[in-house]
Amino acid sequence: MKSIEEIQHEIVEEFENLGDWVERYNYLLELAKNLPPMDEKYRKKENLIEGCQSQVWLAAEFKDGKLYFQADSDALITKGIVALLLKVFSGQHPNDILDAQLWFIDKIGLSAHLSPTRSNGLVSMIKQIRMYALAYKTKYNL
Repeated sequence: MKSIEEIQHEIVEEFENLGDWVERYNYLLELAKNLPPMDEKYRKKENLIEGCQSQVWLAAEFKDGKLYFQADSDALITKGIVALLLKVFSGQHPNDILDAQLWFIDKIGLSAHLSPTRSNGLVSMIKQIRMYALAYKTKYNL
């Protein structure tokens, strides 16, 4: 399993190989389309992320000392953004999630190309992922 740091480097490389922001948005749409479907049992109110303009569901499972995430959104760009976050965080140890410095978002220029409401949604998604990590770290005394 690759580290969060290694995955961030890969994402930055992928985005550097894309041209302008039209191509980058198309890439996000492609990520959205390729995101595995979320199990229906997780598409419930308590898994909705507050602070997002569109509806975003996020659920976590803890297996073999690592967190695995499922997510979905009713907006394609948002779904692509959450797919990027899952690429970084899914399959990682809770401590690694909590300790991670997320620099790839600024490095690929994503934050500069999001509306204020989408930026708030991105922050809320990251916050929720970290809350899951903290909850499982506490629950299992990691």
